Amino acid sequence: MNKSARLTPQQRAWNWYDWANSAFYTTTLAVLFAPFMITVASHAAGCADAEDTCRNPVSVFGLHLAAGSLPSYLISFATISSALVLPVVGAFVDRSPRKKWHMAGYGWAASACAALLFFMQGSQWQLAAFAIVAASVLGGCSLVAYYAILVDISTEDERDAVSSRGWAWGYLGGGLLLLINLVMVQAHSNFGLSKELAVRLSLLSAAVWWAAFTIIPLVRLRNYAPTREAQTGSLMQRSFGQLFTTLKDMRAFPHTLTFLIAYLFYNDGIQTVIGSASTYGSKQLGMSQTVLISTILMIQFVAFGGALAFGRLAQRFGSYRPILWGTVGWMVIVVLAVFVPRGSVALFIALGVLIAIVMGGTQALSRSFFSLLIPRGREGEYFALYNACERGTSWFGTLLFGVVFQVTGSYRPAIVALIVFFILGAIFLLRVDPRRGIEEAGNRVPGQAFEALRPAS
Repeated sequence: MNKSARLTPQQRAWNWYDWANSAFYTTTLAVLFAPFMITVASHAAGCADAEDTCRNPVSVFGLHLAAGSLPSYLISFATISSALVLPVVGAFVDRSPRKKWHMAGYGWAASACAALLFFMQGSQWQLAAFAIVAASVLGGCSLVAYYAILVDISTEDERDAVSSRGWAWGYLGGGLLLLINLVMVQAHSNFGLSKELAVRLSLLSAAVWWAAFTIIPLVRLRNYAPTREAQTGSLMQRSFGQLFTTLKDMRAFPHTLTFLIAYLFYNDGIQTVIGSASTYGSKQLGMSQTVLISTILMIQFVAFGGALAFGRLAQRFGSYRPILWGTVGWMVIVVLAVFVPRGSVALFIALGVLIAIVMGGTQALSRSFFSLLIPRGREGEYFALYNACERGTSWFGTLLFGVVFQVTGSYRPAIVALIVFFILGAIFLLRVDPRRGIEEAGNRVPGQAFEALRPAS
């Protein structure tokens, strides 16, 4: 058995944080928050039907925003805020001997904010608006420290397997809680609950799950001494000064920068496909709510296997080539989606299976491959840029999807238009020399994938 296939106690402990935080990203952000916020904000705006078509405004710091668009604006604001905050956090994390406490501290602060969503009810949406933005930004800060720990607990040879199993563990944990919550929401009357209370309890459960399971990695992980010396000056001077240095020094690592640009494009496509799948399924293909919910759950659990499968591919071929194959797989998916007939449940679910297989694998291996392109001791800085770029540009795909729909009046050309993000991602990936990029960053090319990481002549 390959050494990289066996996780050490530190690596198993690290996986638990994927299990912990994924509950928020699945139950809250992916499924329940937006429709419930629209309902509550629509009540506040005086819309009797409280659907996403409500255009009556609510006031946010003097801005009059349509109630049906409020969640989108809040998430966009959170992503832009994250892009500004995360690099500062990352520079500080690199010089801290207490990375696990940064991970847990930001995680607990984020989960506390997420718990405030329980108080969203009736027409009271204001506290929830603050809570979702704060939880999203603080959660991103926590992930910067979490990703940086990956380099401390694994060698270059182990990195792909550890990242893939962590991502798979996250899909399993997030999917399990989502299954429990969707049962509670759909069968709320059987539990003596109103639907509103069932949703609120589900939102609260995601916060509690996040906070409770964070205890496991905090207790079991060790703190590792930073490999870079602390700077003098104030925290802000150290952090923003290092951010400027990071951006300037990235010119010395052209393959790292090229991969980051590739990731911006194909990850934006991934996030848009995931975010628009339910809209495409319900509005264009006429899928029922039951089919959509079943498909969402299926994707979570199949993605668990997909992440593990891509991890095995990486052990044989290195992480670079499976990422490229996954990007091509996403191109195939958006093209196939155009030809799914309206009302074809079997083909819609089959498409969901394909999404699940490539989704977990491309995201998990992107994390581990990027870690090989980072100079040692600067993981926080570079992963902060990784997360900040992901969050700060993740609205491009949504914008394109919306514009194409507005022009054509159909979601079919809107979904296939997303192929441009995967094509651009693949183009930049092909410009990356994996072996050279790893060596320029001062890391060792993983031995089991040496040949695969050598670019074809």
